Amino acid sequence: MLGLANLAVIWPAEARAQQGCCRTVGLLAPNPRVFATLDLERDFAEFGWASGRDYRLLFHTNDSSNDALPSLAAELTAQKADVILAAGDRAVIAAQRVTTTIPIVGIVDDMVGSGLVTSMARPGGNTTGISILASELDVKRLQLLHEIVPQSSRFGVLADPTTVDADPQLASAAAALGIELATRRGSDAASVVEAVEELVEAKVAGVNVLASPILDNQRAAIVERLNRARLPAIFQWPESAETGGLAGYGPRLSAAIRDMVHIADRILRGALPSDIPVQQPTKFELAINLKTAKAIGLTVPEFLLARVDEIIE
Repeated sequence: MLGLANLAVIWPAEARAQQGCCRTVGLLAPNPRVFATLDLERDFAEFGWASGRDYRLLFHTNDSSNDALPSLAAELTAQKADVILAAGDRAVIAAQRVTTTIPIVGIVDDMVGSGLVTSMARPGGNTTGISILASELDVKRLQLLHEIVPQSSRFGVLADPTTVDADPQLASAAAALGIELATRRGSDAASVVEAVEELVEAKVAGVNVLASPILDNQRAAIVERLNRARLPAIFQWPESAETGGLAGYGPRLSAAIRDMVHIADRILRGALPSDIPVQQPTKFELAINLKTAKAIGLTVPEFLLARVDEIIE
């Protein structure tokens, strides 16, 4: 894991030896998991870029907090990044506040809803990227959680208050399903742990972990505590089920990051971010971990298993 309390700058060895050779791609995130667990060099190579020869990576992240993002964004600007890949609303906002000229490629909950771009088709300014339909998918995940535990009427929601507010959509969905929601919020490691403990104590039947880079970075701790409490949980990325979570639904994180790299490739070849439409995922996957289900004493309904894209056994 690359998360550090302070600024982290990680360059490929070749880039350190040839600092003047190539383009600079800055990575900005409150969550080291977003970039650190993926093969960015492979993604860039797919579009013809060789690490050290054609580009270098500047990895600026801190460990699961938004507080340091402004200073980290300023560092990327000072080091003259050619493009900044920013994960999460707060990372994009931090980058926008320090530069109006360096292109920013973001992956966020709702680009337009957060006011980060003018429109999906013509984003304007220096920002474009991926809008992951977070609120709509948070609702779909609640519906799936209810299908996993259909006999229950009280569910927990773990939310990050620094992201787009999905409360109205979730409340409407809960009313339609005839269920009650208990929502707890956390925006850093300590408050996330506290929120999870409160949900366990609230005697909910399952937990919908909403889209958030902060919550995703705390995924291991969330999974461990909820599994120990024998509480079913659903997460935003299908990959979550591969690392011990009961279920994950949405686009694959690896695919979303590849799409960001594709946009960065276009920009590095001369395209303007203002002319590149904001993209939305088109493929969504449901993954369920049957090993986790067995460990927490849950039998996943057969009708749901018939619709699963990936079963982990």
